[in-house]
Amino acid sequence: MTPDSTRPLTVLCIASYFKGGAFLEECKRQGCRVLLITSDKSEHDPWPWDSIDDAFYVPGDRDRWDVGDLVKSVSYLARTEAVDRIVPLDDFDVEKGAALREHLRVPGMGDTRTRYFRDKLAMRVQARDEGIPVPPFVHVLNHARIHAYTQEVPAPWVLKPRSQASAMGIKKVHTADQLWPMIEELGDDQSFYVLERFVPGDIYHVDSVVYNHEVVFARANRYIDTPMSVAQDGGIFRSQTVVHGSEEEEALLAMNAQVMQAMGLWRGVSHTEFIRAHEDGQFYFLETSARVGGANIAEMVEASSGVNLWQEWARIETLRPGQAYQPPQARHDYAGIIVSLARQEAPDTSGYNDPEVVWRMDKKNHAGLIVQSDQHERVGALLEDYTRRFYADFHASVPLGDSAPG
Repeated sequence: MTPDSTRPLTVLCIASYFKGGAFLEECKRQGCRVLLITSDKSEHDPWPWDSIDDAFYVPGDRDRWDVGDLVKSVSYLARTEAVDRIVPLDDFDVEKGAALREHLRVPGMGDTRTRYFRDKLAMRVQARDEGIPVPPFVHVLNHARIHAYTQEVPAPWVLKPRSQASAMGIKKVHTADQLWPMIEELGDDQSFYVLERFVPGDIYHVDSVVYNHEVVFARANRYIDTPMSVAQDGGIFRSQTVVHGSEEEEALLAMNAQVMQAMGLWRGVSHTEFIRAHEDGQFYFLETSARVGGANIAEMVEASSGVNLWQEWARIETLRPGQAYQPPQARHDYAGIIVSLARQEAPDTSGYNDPEVVWRMDKKNHAGLIVQSDQHERVGALLEDYTRRFYADFHASVPLGDSAPG
């Protein structure tokens, strides 16, 4: 559908969970009509209501929206609203957005392309076929192939759901004798899983802005504690910008550009993860997405670069035919983030008063800070000091359930 140039673009945003306020605000600044579909559980969250023209609420379990019902509801809405863009703001909503675009014939990624950014099997097959290194994997489908895989690829392995977010539902497997009962327990859901070799190493994430198939901004960062270890072992989440101009950064940015080309992201943003294996020092592709990274990574990226990923995504989505996107000019500072579950409902972080602190988390039973400096070593030193203090001052741990949000 080509929008009428005489009326504002109408952008329909889907968010199962509360996030993406800066995206909504930027859409409104660009003169758009902004519609929001969210869970009834998020109705009273602090959305930027001045930037939202109308909101609609889906009742029930926010992780189990019926896509068919959603298509019918949005089609009914489209009788009176000319929907020009459909943007899923959360990883859980990517497939919903694709289904709606397909049905309403709205521009953007459809079902097939979306799988490369949501389905852990599809993205691995595509990466492997395009010559991008990936840890050895097998689809949990044909039992003879799974058996051959366990004979050829040494344990441990990780059993992963193909379409969950973050570390949800991932299980480490140490032997074939342990694996087969786990597979049998999955029953008819076996084919929705992938088995992959567990590769010890350092995990990195590259957060990107893509326009016309070109990565126009990217920032490489390293998880100091892996998301899987934090989610499953109850640690403290930390990440830090890698050294600018280093061999590490150059390799990550080059592989990230290769992944974006392989997956076919045309316009938008991406959060992509890689691992550098301890065994051989090589980088391997882990997974990618067509959305802004969670866990306040966007705020850390902005602290190091001055680039707000939500705003840039909105600027790209709201372009009209014939308009060109102007990429942002990025700074090359360093930033780091530390976040922990807290014993206190409203933890007091005022004692963390170094001048490098540029952001404080305001979330019930959470403590979090972002630090920024022009010195990589300073950021690292602060994160180490704050980690020790967080354990003493705030830290609490709750096991991650298989169905908890990432």
